[in-house]
Amino acid sequence: MRLKDEQIDRLAERILTDLAASSLVILKKERAKVCSCIKDVIRADMASEEQLERDAEQLLEKTLRASGGGEEIDRHKMLKMIKIKLAKERKIVL
Repeated sequence: MRLKDEQIDRLAERILTDLAASSLVILKKERAKVCSCIKDVIRADMASEEQLERDAEQLLEKTLRASGGGEEIDRHKMLKMIKIKLAKERKIVL
């Protein structure tokens, strides 16, 4: 899922606020710096998911070409299976 920058900002703020309110974390750096790090992590995770999606699409196309087109194959189901396998290999939580 693609998030806009404003959505990432609000998500990071909410995560930090909830963690601080529940006393699960004690901030050792200024709040803005911690929030910025959370945003960076969210963006990096989204980028890895987007790369996973692209790689799964490429692998699906390669597989379909090798099998002679695969008209009887459900593309959506096959893509989902490939994404799950790649995610496990790359230790990405979907």
